[in-house]
Parts: sequence; structure tokens; C-alpha cells
Amino acid sequence: MPVFMAQYGTKHGHAAGKARAILNDPNVRLAGIYEPDPVARAEAEESAAYAGVRWFRSTDELLGDAPVVAIAIEGRNDESLAMARAAIDAGKHLWYDKPAGHDWSAFEDLVERARSRSLLIQMGYMFRYHDGFRRIAEWTKSGVLGDVFSVRAHMSTSIPVTGRNGREVISQHRGGIFYDLAGHMLDQVTWLLGRPARVHAFFRNDGTPTLPRFADNTLGVFEFARAMAFVDIAAMEARPMARRFEVYGTRGTAILEPFEPEPLLHLCLEEASAGYATGTQSVPLDRQPRQVLYGRELASFVATLNGDQAPDRSLDHEALVQETLLRATGDEGRVMGARDE
Repeated sequence: MPVFMAQYGTKHGHAAGKARAILNDPNVRLAGIYEPDPVARAEAEESAAYAGVRWFRSTDELLGDAPVVAIAIEGRNDESLAMARAAIDAGKHLWYDKPAGHDWSAFEDLVERARSRSLLIQMGYMFRYHDGFRRIAEWTKSGVLGDVFSVRAHMSTSIPVTGRNGREVISQHRGGIFYDLAGHMLDQVTWLLGRPARVHAFFRNDGTPTLPRFADNTLGVFEFARAMAFVDIAAMEARPMARRFEVYGTRGTAILEPFEPEPLLHLCLEEASAGYATGTQSVPLDRQPRQVLYGRELASFVATLNGDQAPDRSLDHEALVQETLLRATGDEGRVMGARDE
């Protein structure tokens, strides 16, 4: 039997791609989409990505659709947490696009509500399903790289000042472009190293004079018991962006650069291990286009709902990623005290 899903919101940068993933998956049926903003809905209705879909008329109609067991949360970052709360309270599983708002206590409550109802929350960090990141995680966790002491992640972008997902919109969030994108890399960092003991952040405005409070050139430094991680993100990097992920251990180094859409993975080993030779070598990878990654995300989500597998990431991990992001931006409360514990 197919899994019936709906989509709540269309303003997130991944929204159209997630809708296409649902429409393309033979094991899923898209029951419909609800976009509360009439202007955004009118724009979406003109988009080929939403051709032929049903549009719900209200939140009640969306959440009251009994066959729908899961909802893709695709609202803008300042509205998605309230959408997610409404969906959880209606008993729906969540395929929830990142990041999960900037109210830590509200997200923590959401996770506990999901846990108490045995509902799944799978955050939309698609690089979990990227062959390069998966390979690096395997090497790290199996000891091929030895004791990891440093991780460096660079995920800059180039976005306009105005527009639906431009700098002006993102400027309402502390940390600016770091808030918007760093969760992708922190998902990887915490998967490899766990919870950081201390967090430091450097947020600058070096390229957006019309928005002096917008952080467009950013760095987060995360200290662990025996390692450090560095995540840097800017909003004005020349295209094509040179996105990369580097892991350094006592026995080897793994560098993924770039990681999309044509990934190149290099492995350097002090001694031969796990079928890889001593020295530097390239590890072949297929193209990893976003739409493929979205499809893999969804397939995992559905397999978990059907009881065919455990979640790829626990609720505790989803909470850890969000907590770590908000510790860096200073929105955590706030979360367990000061930014730097």
C-alpha cells in the first residue's frame, strides 16, 4: 500500500524539489499541498513542479485528511516550526526541512511530543544520503582514519539581497547565512564526533552593506574532547561554489571537494586499510544531484514508516543538530546556558 503524504508550505528553498520527490516515488501518494499565503500559492500554482496537484483550502482540511500519515514541512524558516507543531499535534509524521526554527524550547517540545506519540521526525539534511559523506562516515566510525582530530566544512553560497530566500529574508535570523546553511554540515560533524563541549562563532558582514546586521561571512568553531571542527559559510562566493568537507585523523585524511554536483573524493592513508592502498588515491563517485538525494531521503523516510528499517537518525540526533546550530547563533537560551560552555 502506498504511503499518503501531504506538503505544508511552498516557501522553503527545497519545497519544489521535495514535491517532485513525492510525485516521483511509486510508494508514495501526494494527497495535496497547503500554502497559507495566497500570493505564494498563486506563484506555486504557476510552477511546473506543482502541475496537477491538489491544493488544500485550509490548515484544518490538510491536517484533518485521515489517509495522510505524514507531512512534508516546507514553510519558510520563520514559519516552519509552528507548521510542524500543528502537524505533530494532528498525529502526523514529519519530513521536516531545515533548520527547525530558532526557538530551542519549542523545538525541544516538538521532539518530546513526537517521542510520546511514537511519531517520526526526519530533518531534511539530504547530504546524509550522499555517497561521499556516507563513505567518510564509514571510514571514521570503522577506524580507517584513526582518531579524528579535525573536521573542516565549507558550504558557501551566492544568493541575492532580495527575493523569497534572499539575504533580506534570512537577516531576521541570528547568524544570517550560518543559520540558514550550517545545519547541513553540523549534521555531519555531530554524526562523526557527537556533542561539542564548547562552541564559538564569528559572524561578519563583509559584502552586504545595505543590510549591515546580516551575517554574510561566518565561521563556527566547535571543540570536542580530542578534536575541533570548523564550519565556514559565506553568502557571496563566486559560482560555481567550491564546497568541501575534510576529515583528518591520525591514520588518514578524507577530502570531499567539491561535494556537489560532480563530487570528488580523495583518501590519503598512512598504511593500507579496508581495501585501500597506502598513500593518496581518488575514490570514484557517481554524480549526486539534489533531486536524487531528495529521493533517497524520502525512500528512507517511507521505509521507516513501513517498519522496514530503523530511522537513519534518532530523535536525539535531530535535537543535537538543532541545539548545536542554536548554540552557535546564540539562540539556545537559553539552550543549556551560554554559547561557550
